[in-house]
Amino acid sequence: MKDVIVVGAGVAGLVAADRLVSAGQSVTVLEARDRVGGRTLTVDVPGLEGVVVDQGGQWIGPGQDLLYKELARFGLTTHPQATGGSALVLFRGKARRYTGRIPKLDPLTLADVGQAQVRYERLATTVDLDQPWRTPRADALDAQTFETWIRKACFTERGRDFFRIVTEAVWATLPANLSLLHALFYTKSAGSLETLITTSGGAQQDRVVGGMGQLAQRLAAGLTVVLTAPVRRIVQDADGVAVHTDTDVHHGQHVVVAVPPSLVGRLAYEPPMPPQRDQLTQRMPHGGIIKCHAVYSEPFWRTDGLSAEAASDQGPVKVIFDATGPDGGPGIILAFLDGPESLRLGRVPAAERQRVVLESLARFVGPKALSPMAFLERDWNAEEWTRGCYGAHLPPGAWTQVGAALREPVGRIHWAGAETAVRWCGYIDGAIASGERAAREILQQMSGH
Repeated sequence: MKDVIVVGAGVAGLVAADRLVSAGQSVTVLEARDRVGGRTLTVDVPGLEGVVVDQGGQWIGPGQDLLYKELARFGLTTHPQATGGSALVLFRGKARRYTGRIPKLDPLTLADVGQAQVRYERLATTVDLDQPWRTPRADALDAQTFETWIRKACFTERGRDFFRIVTEAVWATLPANLSLLHALFYTKSAGSLETLITTSGGAQQDRVVGGMGQLAQRLAAGLTVVLTAPVRRIVQDADGVAVHTDTDVHHGQHVVVAVPPSLVGRLAYEPPMPPQRDQLTQRMPHGGIIKCHAVYSEPFWRTDGLSAEAASDQGPVKVIFDATGPDGGPGIILAFLDGPESLRLGRVPAAERQRVVLESLARFVGPKALSPMAFLERDWNAEEWTRGCYGAHLPPGAWTQVGAALREPVGRIHWAGAETAVRWCGYIDGAIASGERAAREILQQMSGH
């Protein structure tokens, strides 16, 4: 018998366990994978000693104070995301270099994007972060997709394409799949749309020296974590909870479920979940991502004056970044296959997928991109214990109809995970906040408050 069982050894689950143990509680963490970290994962580049890439969550930026504090606690340091040189935008078949935050688009498109972004940011400020369903005009905002708003707010097709690129880059899905209210909530949760899409001064500003995966490893070192222990069933009654894996039953007073929403819905619960909570889980689909890294002997694009930060309105790769380490070599380019492209190309042989990605990179930085020393990829859609990334989103109607169940405990069952965060929803900082909230809920219940 433990005080608390935690399901999931991602950052949210590990933080919940860490805070509970610090408060004197006995905790067991159950993890389905053979590793900790969840949607963070740092791996070695084969054949290159000391060179690593983050195949999962990796960035940290201003305002993510919980994450900076947690990294500092374990002596982990950050370095700036490489941004030297010109960024590139490929729009309607034309490649344009630019520096600073504003892509070099034609004046009409820039004006259209600017006016629409002002309207969008103003609308986002009205969202009630704690209870989005209580936002003014919540029913109207939640009844339409983000695509509907884009079509109305933008006067040019190029302006609409800009917001569509942003949607795939941020949510890894199409704007037609996303509630406008959810897009606005997510934006305010991070501060602004500008913050979500910006490197310097934004959510992609810094990276962790040695990889973000170290955070989960350091957290887990002081905890009781059982790996390769997928949870199948959670039973609760007046005496406590029984958490069933394939081989064992773990007993506790409370349980924290800290796994991606798609997996929350695949667990069996006794008694069954209340209808509102179950309906919410059914309405939280995940985005789609295949994260690719191409490794070269040196960052050759820098010689050409490029930063390897680029975006395009045409796929299959629409967004890339320089993923080179702080020491300057070897050169690494990070490429995302997101949304529908991740699903389409996830079905083709790996060699064909690599060819398609490298040809896309060549469009951005030149023909040298066709010949990497190494190529690594991680299809998060195919990960058995994730089933999509970066996270889950809410389609129209979900926030206003069943959103109130997102963080509400069900008896002795408490919820954690980046998607349940109020600030920095969907980010590692949000995962930390959610773990701390779940721990507080349990400690308050135990104290009778």
